Amino acid sequence: MTLRTLVRLLPLCLLGAAPVHADRLRDCRIGAYALANGDVIDIAPTDGDALRWRRFDGATGALHEQADGRWTSTLGWTNRADGVEARFSCETGTVELGGQRGKRIPLTSIDTRFDSDGTALAGRLVLPPGKRPVAIAILVHGSEDSSALDFYAMQRLLPARGVGVFVYDKRGTGASAGKYTQDFERLAADAVAALDETRRLAGARARRVGYLGTSQGGWVAPLAARRRPVDFVIVGYGLAVSVIDEDREAVELEMRLKGHSDADIASALDVATAAENVFESGFTSGFAELIAVQERHRAAPWFKDLHGNFTHFILNLDEAQMRAMARTFEGWNTPFRYDPMPTLRALDTPQLWVLGADDLDAPSAETARRLRTLRGKPISIAMFPGAEHGITEYEVGADGGRASTRYAPGYFELLADYARGRVRGAYGRARVETVR
Repeated sequence: MTLRTLVRLLPLCLLGAAPVHADRLRDCRIGAYALANGDVIDIAPTDGDALRWRRFDGATGALHEQADGRWTSTLGWTNRADGVEARFSCETGTVELGGQRGKRIPLTSIDTRFDSDGTALAGRLVLPPGKRPVAIAILVHGSEDSSALDFYAMQRLLPARGVGVFVYDKRGTGASAGKYTQDFERLAADAVAALDETRRLAGARARRVGYLGTSQGGWVAPLAARRRPVDFVIVGYGLAVSVIDEDREAVELEMRLKGHSDADIASALDVATAAENVFESGFTSGFAELIAVQERHRAAPWFKDLHGNFTHFILNLDEAQMRAMARTFEGWNTPFRYDPMPTLRALDTPQLWVLGADDLDAPSAETARRLRTLRGKPISIAMFPGAEHGITEYEVGADGGRASTRYAPGYFELLADYARGRVRGAYGRARVETVR
């Protein structure tokens, strides 16, 4: 499974995600550890019965418990053994992973509930040890419908390296009230409420406070920064185009990578347009048009390669099946035509955009081009070559599918440095480019 599955427009409920084991969420092994060699490693729950380790340099794997108490690791998201083993001691708060011994870092964690226009949201402030003022990043969600409080490893990785984090379950997910939505303005208002709660809880320890919005959060975080000033905005693998454009760019990029002609890509985009119209209607119209355009092209060699960010979800469905999907998407209020550029032009907050050059879910080329037109704005761009959605590097299987192997080297370090307000020129293979 790649990170593409975890962060795309549609939530996990459509993908048949593995059930979450409550005992795993309370596992005493979960936490950030300082290793003897100076590295930081985080142990987090997954949506199954495994644990995931993440090292601050980007290496990662899934840990599976064996009968003798050992935990064995598989590389990234490949399900292929990588030779790493782990042992834990909950009594001493230690881990031994890959031959390195680590001690749990005593982070300061404050759970809270706060109000956003009458809706109670559940949050958590996590600060590095000590009492000195620190930068704090508010994590603004992607489109997932799972609990950030349970699954966001960044709530420990960044504090382990001296940057505080405020994490919260967005409305309709985890421990928060309300109904799940993709209404960017509504979500931006919730992010502002999270900002107020962050400042209230952190008090004098808040030196710099800003947003870290990933994937769909890349649309939400700049909107929130327009409503209430912050010190910085970081967008991870987000977009400066609309939701509709995201799907179309994904269709075109994937078709081009598979070697299809301009004429074939144009035909694929015709099918995507019809599918996008069905989504935009709330699954109330456009069915006949989509079915007809599919029938015209179904025998074409390129048709099997048509995917996109969300077009593929309704290909080859009949009208009754598509109409039934209206219940799933009811109340989402996805702003399919939202153009983020006016907000970005009006925003004077320092921004860092972290993009993957090989992102198929949220193709980055047009976003980078648009950002470079915003001359005079305090915008920096870091493009990670060979990285896809989630800023993960990957391998390609015999079937052409991708499996993520690790986070790009330098990615986590860049996030921490930008939040602190001091950035160097290069992080791994990415260089930080300032728009001028």
